[in-house]
Formats: sequence, C-alpha cells, structure tokens
Amino acid sequence: MSGRTHTRACPERTCLGCRERAAKSDLLRIVLSGEQCVPDHRGTLPGRGAYVHPAPVCLDSAIRRRAFPRAFRVKGPLDTAALRRDIEDSSRSAAEDGG
Repeated sequence: MSGRTHTRACPERTCLGCRERAAKSDLLRIVLSGEQCVPDHRGTLPGRGAYVHPAPVCLDSAIRRRAFPRAFRVKGPLDTAALRRDIEDSSRSAAEDGG
C-alpha cells in the first residue's frame, strides 16, 4: 500500500480574517482586479486568490490586519468596497431566509 486514502480529500484554505482553516467550498475566493478586491463566487477568475469567510466580521478583521495587500503581494491599500457590499448583501439575504 502506498498510504494514500481512497476517499477524496476536501481541499482546505485559510480565512484571511479569522485565520481558521476551512473547506474551500465554505470560503469566498477574492481576486485582485486592478486595485480592487472582487469576489469570485465561481472560482474561475484568473490570478492569485485569497480566501475569507463570507461574513462581515471576517472581512473587517482581514482589512484591519492589512491581510489583502500581503496576500496579493502588492504595496498600499486596496479598495474593498465592492467586496463589502457583496458580503453584506449575502449575509442580509441569508438572515432573511433563515428568519
């Protein structure tokens, strides 16, 4: 035996906000478009990706820690307004569906 398991392993990524490891499917992929962080819901946009839980608290933590410029290996602040709108809209709609 080679030591490999026969079950498919679920890929894990680390959230930039809370630094917890989670299944790739539970996190939102973020890519850089110019100087703007944009959400990549389908995971098909080109370029380096960074991952964050789709929750405002994780996004705020990642912004406060300046994690996005480090993850994308760029200097200076990045525009996260579109990303914030997307996460707030998705969390708002999830709260309406659940309540």
